[in-house]
Amino acid sequence: MTLELKDVSLTVAGDKHIYPTSLRLADSGFNTLLGTTLAGKTTLMQIMAGLIRPSSGEVWFDGRNVTGVPVQTRNVSMVYQQFINYPNLTVYENIASPLRVARSGKADIDRRVRQMAELMKLDAMLQRKPSELSGGQQQRTAMARALVKDADLVLLDEPLANLDYKLREELRDELPRIFADRYCTVVYATTEPSEALLLGGHTAALHEGCVVEFGPTGSVYRNPSSLQAAKVFSEPPINAIPVTKRNNQFTMAETSRWTATGAARQLADGNYLVGLRPHHVLPTGNDVDAIPIDGRVLITELSGSESVVHFSHGNETWISQSHGIHALEVGNPATFYFNPENALLFTETGERVGVGAS
Repeated sequence: MTLELKDVSLTVAGDKHIYPTSLRLADSGFNTLLGTTLAGKTTLMQIMAGLIRPSSGEVWFDGRNVTGVPVQTRNVSMVYQQFINYPNLTVYENIASPLRVARSGKADIDRRVRQMAELMKLDAMLQRKPSELSGGQQQRTAMARALVKDADLVLLDEPLANLDYKLREELRDELPRIFADRYCTVVYATTEPSEALLLGGHTAALHEGCVVEFGPTGSVYRNPSSLQAAKVFSEPPINAIPVTKRNNQFTMAETSRWTATGAARQLADGNYLVGLRPHHVLPTGNDVDAIPIDGRVLITELSGSESVVHFSHGNETWISQSHGIHALEVGNPATFYFNPENALLFTETGERVGVGAS
């Protein structure tokens, strides 16, 4: 099953909600839409489902132009982050409802409901009402109802966002297994880069209605083609710092310097931006190639076994993210370190140059 958007855009009351987008989704594994709130993820999914007709362009599914074909006549399932279940029906009847609408036989309905309930670990709850379930069980019910009909296209719009941490982790681990043997196109929307990495597959990085990059998830993360794609795929935000290259030396804020290596040696002298993800900026310098950055602590956030420190260096504000508890005092000077091999280099306008790792 293949889904392709051909130069699709959406304008509402003169405002661009989706800019011209051409995208051919992978027909196996997860297709993740990654972006902040209001980036356009839900709108793009509604266009894919047929809930919204694009202002221009076409939607093709499995070799057929389905632009304007209403969702009621298409084999599509969608799960939202809110728990949407019929409150007066049991779990069994909730899961069975799309099969009854499709006029499936009684024996077939019973077999498929029980099969899906077993997959979603709802066997013992089939006679309960949604009000008798936990949040995670309610969301499992909503997902079971969406999946039981064997849809050609399954759209999951931040389905785990309203669950507590433990339930999110459990369902996130189960999702790839649930879809492993299903022949359908799966689209998953999230605001969390870590969730996209865990799901694997392919990721489309969205920013203000634009798909800034699409490709295998690991590749988009490690080798983004633009600073904007790197920003979408970084939480906490990536550090984007001006640097100057002269005579094979990079200089940052007139104080930190390092020698260009590898492909960076071939770059012309001039001004660039260096991108460093916070987990590559550390309060300890064990690496022999580490470059020191002298800064002043602005904010310290301690969470469990992790420390996030905001600090100033020159005219720029940096973010460091590290394992362990580093209780640095706000206002005090501190030295941080990074390895240039982890740097991503961009032009001043944000296009990727050279080679880097992340």
